[in-house]
Order: sequence, then C-alpha cells, then structure tokens
Amino acid sequence: MKAVLYQVDAFADRVFEGNPAAVVPLDSWPTDDVMQAIAAENNLAETAFFVPEGEAYRLRWFTPAVEVPLCGHATLASAHVLFNHLGHAAPEIHFETKSGRLTIAREGDLLAMNFPANPAKPYPSPAEIAAALGASPRVWAKSTFLLAVFDSAAEVKGLAPDIGALKRLLTPLDLLLIVTAPGDAGSGFDFVSRVFAPAHGIDEDPVTGAVHCTLVPYWAKKLGKSDLIARQVSARGGTLRCTDAGERTIIRGRCADYMKAEISF
Repeated sequence: MKAVLYQVDAFADRVFEGNPAAVVPLDSWPTDDVMQAIAAENNLAETAFFVPEGEAYRLRWFTPAVEVPLCGHATLASAHVLFNHLGHAAPEIHFETKSGRLTIAREGDLLAMNFPANPAKPYPSPAEIAAALGASPRVWAKSTFLLAVFDSAAEVKGLAPDIGALKRLLTPLDLLLIVTAPGDAGSGFDFVSRVFAPAHGIDEDPVTGAVHCTLVPYWAKKLGKSDLIARQVSARGGTLRCTDAGERTIIRGRCADYMKAEISF
C-alpha cells in the first residue's frame, strides 16, 4: 500500500520551530501494528492517522513506541493539512478520538483547538522523581500528567534531568512529567514549561499541546486571568495562545510545512 505523508511543524511561526508531526490521511485503517511501525520509522514525537467518518474524521496518534489517547500538536498539524492541503472548506473540523470529539476552528491565521480541561490536584512529593529531575519544585500536582511547579523560568530552562532514571520511575506510572514556572516579567509569556516523556519513548517533547489542558487551568487560577500566552522552552521552542473556558481549554497555534512524501507499507 501507499499513502501520502505530510511532515508539519506545529506551534511554529516558521519551519524548524515547534514540534514536528507526521500526518497520514487514509481512506481506511491499516492494522495497528502497521501504524505503529510507520510511527517508529518516522521517529517523530507523534504520527497522526485519520480516516473520514461521516461529517467528521476519526483521528489516532502514535509515538514511536505506543498509541496515545490525546496529542495536541499532531491534532493541530492534522487540521492544518485538511485546511491547507486537502480542501476542507468548512470553518471547523471535528475529530472523533479516544478522548472524545475534538473541534478545531480557524481564527485568522491561528488554528484553535477545543479540548477537555484536565486540571491537576495536589500530589505528595515524589522524592525519587525529584532526585532524577535534579531539583525540588515548589509544588507537585497530578492530573493524567505529573506537574512540577518552579518559581522561575530560569530554573525550568536550566534543568538537566537524568532521563534514564525518569524513564525507570515514570514508566510503571505511565506518566508524562511537566515542569513549569511563571514567565519572566516583560517576556510576553504568562508561563513556561518543559515536558519529559521517556515512558512514551520521548526524552523531551519539543511542544506539547495536550499538557496545556492541565497547565492552563492551573495558571489561570494562579494568575487570575483566562487568556494566557505560553512558551514551551525546549531547544526548538513553541508558543501557544490559550484560554481557560471552565471544562474546556482552548489552545491556539500556527503550523509550518516541512515535507510532503509518499510512503509504502
């Protein structure tokens, strides 16, 4: 079989920024092991596959190691492909996923994703994970992700965790680790973050849309504002424009095209 593959930098104002995702539009589903093999071959944080389903699309996401229930940047990239390459003319796109229906809408030159909020609750300090991280945060919290809150952006940027130890500790818990702090005064960012996902085959994810369903409710409450500009301070970096909408989180970003290819499997 053959299929077209698009590689898109999501949450990027230009190519080589943001988080690369592969997007593979399909007419019907191959087997799960084939999709997992394609994702492993791509060796990107995420490969997205979608198939038309009524007036919507069924969307699935695979890391090089596992299928995941939600991925923000590959959802943004999939919507970008539909709007910009596959002629989707309606103002919104609906994706049916393992996390329910996700709606992506055009807002000027931004794409806006409407995701379920995933607020965190206080969590006892995990001493071994803190040791592997190499620093002790001010606050620990947990949603479906583990959240470590620091006092400054410099602390978050300066972290050099023991990835092997994090993998050993996080894999049995099936958790991603988010580290976050308020943005520097005058930076234009309300908060910053980094994401470590060795349990999912990704040492550090460049930009992670889904974790902002946890970050946005947290920082909206702390900062007393619903509209927030976030920066993921990985080596590539990416900007997300977000809104806390109660039970929903709106996450906005841009995409840049890198590659269009044909794959065989």
